[in-house]
Amino acid sequence: MPHDHSASNISDVDLTPAFRWSVGLNATYVVFEAIAGFWTGSLALLADAAHNLTDVAGLLIAWGAATLAGRSATQRYTYGFGRATMLAALANAIAILAGSGAVVWEAIHRFGDPVEIPGGTVMVVAGVGILINAGSAMLFRGHGNDLNARGAYLHMAADAAVSLAVVLAAGGILLTGWQWLDPVVAIGVSLLIAVTAWQLLGKATGAVMDAVPDTVDRQNIESYLAGLPGVSDVHDLHIWPLSTTQTALTAHLVMPDGAPGDAFLHAVRAELKNHHAIAHATIQIEQACDPDYPVH
Repeated sequence: MPHDHSASNISDVDLTPAFRWSVGLNATYVVFEAIAGFWTGSLALLADAAHNLTDVAGLLIAWGAATLAGRSATQRYTYGFGRATMLAALANAIAILAGSGAVVWEAIHRFGDPVEIPGGTVMVVAGVGILINAGSAMLFRGHGNDLNARGAYLHMAADAAVSLAVVLAAGGILLTGWQWLDPVVAIGVSLLIAVTAWQLLGKATGAVMDAVPDTVDRQNIESYLAGLPGVSDVHDLHIWPLSTTQTALTAHLVMPDGAPGDAFLHAVRAELKNHHAIAHATIQIEQACDPDYPVH
C-alpha cells in the first residue's frame, strides 16, 4: 500500500519575490485608492479598490498555498496544512460578495442623489492603478506552467483593464459632466467582481466538500486503473483536494492473481503523479471484492 507524500504541482521556480513585490505594491495601492475614493466620493474608485483588495487576498492565498504545501506534515495534521488555503478562499469569496453588494446598493442610490466627482483626480489615481497592476502582472509572466503564477498573472492583467475602465469613465465625466458615469462603472466593476467571487465560492465549497478538482479527469483515471494488467475491477475510487495545489487518491484494485509486487505499485503511483496530478496515492490490492465492504 504505497503512500506518496511528495509535493506535486509546485513550481521549481521560487516565486516568493514576485508574490512579495506584488502583494506589497497592490496592498499599498488599495489603501491609497480607497482613501482617494472616500475623499473624492467616487464609487468607481471604491469599487476598483475593492476589486484590487480581492486580488491581494487572492495573491496571499496563492502565496500561502505554495508555502503551506511545502511544509511537512505533523503527527496531528498528517496531510499537512494545505486545506487552510481552501478555507481562506471560501472566506474570501463570501467577503467579496458582501462588499460587492454594498457598493451596488450605494451606487443605485447615487442615481437619485448624484455626487460631483473630480474626474481629473480619479483619472490620475486609476492611472497609477494601471501601472501597478500591469507591472505586477509582468512579475509572473513566463511562469505559465505554475498554476498559481498563471492565476496571479491573469488577475493582475484583469485589474489593469478594470482600472482603465475607471480612467475612461473619469474622462467621460470631464468631457460631458455626466456624473452618472461613476455609479454605472461602479456597478459594472462590482458585478464583474461578484461573478468572479461566485465562481470562487463554488470552487472553494466544492474543495471543502472533497469534490474532485476541476483539473483532474476522474473517468480517465478510473479507465487507466481498470486497464492495468491483472486488474478485473476498480472500486472505492476517491479523489479529493488536499490544498489548492495538491490532490489525493485512494482506490481498491481487484486482482484475482494477487498483488504483483512493489514495482507494480511504484509504477502506478508514478503514473498517477506525473500524468494525472495526483500528489498522494493510496492503492489497496484485493483478490476479490469484500462483500461486507460498502462499494461506492
